[in-house]
Amino acid sequence: QVQLVESGGGLVQAGGSLRLSCAASGSIFSINAMAWYRQVPGKQRELVARISSGGNTNYADSVKGRFTISRANAKNTVDLQMNSLKPEDTAVYYCNGLVAVTPQRANEYWGQGTQVTVSS
Repeated sequence: QVQLVESGGGLVQAGGSLRLSCAASGSIFSINAMAWYRQVPGKQRELVARISSGGNTNYADSVKGRFTISRANAKNTVDLQMNSLKPEDTAVYYCNGLVAVTPQRANEYWGQGTQVTVSS
């Protein structure tokens, strides 16, 4: 019914930048919130950044001042600008959306993930 597709991952040197994008498509009434998570082997998936329909943002303490989440509602997209990347940022990054498929029902959806590798 709804799918999220990420792009923009890759390999970058420490101190460099990457911009991740996520596009939502399908039967969408509205998007209430979107977020980026990341996961490394042996660890639980963790929230990196979140943005609400009103534009309020939340960031993990480890990325504050380095990452910026933004939305383009007309295109049903969310981006994550990642600057000053560190090796500890290496992970699979997942797009997450709280999507209203009707005025009365909202569901969570996940993208397939995109690999970000930061070398030292």
